[in-house]
Amino acid sequence: MTRVEGTRLTVSGPATLATAPQLLEEAHAALAAGVTEVDLGEVTELDSSLLAVIFAWMREAKEHGRTLVLRRVPQDLASLARLYGVAELLPQEPAR
Repeated sequence: MTRVEGTRLTVSGPATLATAPQLLEEAHAALAAGVTEVDLGEVTELDSSLLAVIFAWMREAKEHGRTLVLRRVPQDLASLARLYGVAELLPQEPAR
């Protein structure tokens, strides 16, 4: 589900309500160790629970004095964030 390479956490596979607890648990140590980027480009399925997971990760990173940047955000997630009115809260890399 997740792997860490340097300061980047890569999420792969489904990111749904069923996998949210696992995503939170797997990222806990990585966030404490200094992860500052989350790559979502390998997510194969998602639902709105991924937004909750991301916000939890953001809070945890902030507790460690860091901020997160999201990379390769799936269009479906961006659409959900706009629908819920939270798109501006997601720390995404600038569009190129």
